[in-house]
Amino acid sequence: MTTEVQALAVLRGELICLFSGAFFVSSGAAAFAIAVIRRRGGVRLLVWIGLWSAIFGLNQLFQSPAIAAALPARMGPFLDLGAVSASYLTIVAAALAFLELTLGALRRLVQLLFVVDAAIAVAGIATYLATGNAGMFIVPNQMMAVTGLVSLLITLAVPSLTRRYLVLSHSRVLTIGSFLFAAESLWANAVAPLKIHVPAILDSLGFAVLLFSFGYVALDMILTNERRLLSIDSELRIARQLQFSLLPQGAPRLPGLRIAAAYEPMTAVAGDFYEFLAIDEQRSGFLVVDVSGHGVPAALIASMVKVAASSVNSCANDPAEFLRRIGNTLSGNLRGQLVSAAYLWMDVGSRVARYSAAGHPPLIRWRTTDGALVRIESNGLLFGVRQGCDYPVCELQLSLGDRFLLYTDGVTEAENAAGDAFGDGKLEQVIRAQQSATPMELTRALVAELRAWLPPSDMQQDDLTLIVVDVQ
Repeated sequence: MTTEVQALAVLRGELICLFSGAFFVSSGAAAFAIAVIRRRGGVRLLVWIGLWSAIFGLNQLFQSPAIAAALPARMGPFLDLGAVSASYLTIVAAALAFLELTLGALRRLVQLLFVVDAAIAVAGIATYLATGNAGMFIVPNQMMAVTGLVSLLITLAVPSLTRRYLVLSHSRVLTIGSFLFAAESLWANAVAPLKIHVPAILDSLGFAVLLFSFGYVALDMILTNERRLLSIDSELRIARQLQFSLLPQGAPRLPGLRIAAAYEPMTAVAGDFYEFLAIDEQRSGFLVVDVSGHGVPAALIASMVKVAASSVNSCANDPAEFLRRIGNTLSGNLRGQLVSAAYLWMDVGSRVARYSAAGHPPLIRWRTTDGALVRIESNGLLFGVRQGCDYPVCELQLSLGDRFLLYTDGVTEAENAAGDAFGDGKLEQVIRAQQSATPMELTRALVAELRAWLPPSDMQQDDLTLIVVDVQ
């Protein structure tokens, strides 16, 4: 072979190495970029794949004579250190990527492999820094790589193991990529003792096939999760519409009373619920309920309360019996959830109100006659504690200008940036400041104060419900 032919072969090999290294580094950067943009399920796998690809590419670039020749001589030791570090860390990144796909016993095995890989990498890099010997831990490092690859191949080869130990909706692409990579690696190692030259491009192609099969799995997981989340969002929108349809479509128009309500769910659906039980033009009940927790489970229980309240409205004039029957109806169906409730019955004709509650914040009564704000507590046990509870009743004489406020703890427990709760004191300030406002104006003012109280960057911390009733 002439000198020119040898030089061309070296140059061709250098170009392949440079192109391959740049390609894998760019692929790693692309994986990172997609992970940042999508930020959905499967992203962590994409991050580890990006790291794996970038380290592999940097290893090729660090070992390139062309790169070394292009940089100042003082950079040589850093390139050598980079090449040694990349050789060890490639397996660590691969273990992290593999770990994202595993379940059960296989996951524990891969976790062990990762710990051992990381220890070997630290030992190998530290030994190189101390002695200059780069190969002392290469064999253990390669053994860990083989162990991980064999574990993956066995799991992919047996469908029952794939279903049991891998988080995959489709395994065909990863199976093909893994076995092609294994075949190329096996062939390259088998012919090495025979002095048969294996083109460097084949190693890069084999790794690219494996890497992109992992990438396909990661993107499939992301897209699957996005489709699932879109489906959930659609279902939550429907659930929200259904839940709002269960609420009163407007306040009852009763001579002698002015009524307003506010309802602000923390999430798409809420565990708060309120109901008006207008019997006639002079008598009506007002129910406010707060289910422990948030979201769909709490919303389902709130809908159960709606059904329970509708089934026992024959005793709406008796708060104790009304709450007892609701509690008995719900008993056995709450599955560990607790429910608080407050019920106010008002008879404008006889100027009498009756109030009872189940572990609920107190009823607030504002008297315009003397400017007094009174908190009325008449609590029995929360629904879900035990069946057949008794609920004490407080009877009140209605006066012209009385204002009553029923609310859930989302009002008083809202916290600002300093962690201070809105509290009873702040609630009283708003009520006093809005004493001449209509019930609707008071609810709007109170919701505005609560929103201003919350940190600007924070979402609502709890469901919020309140009913304001004025006696005219």
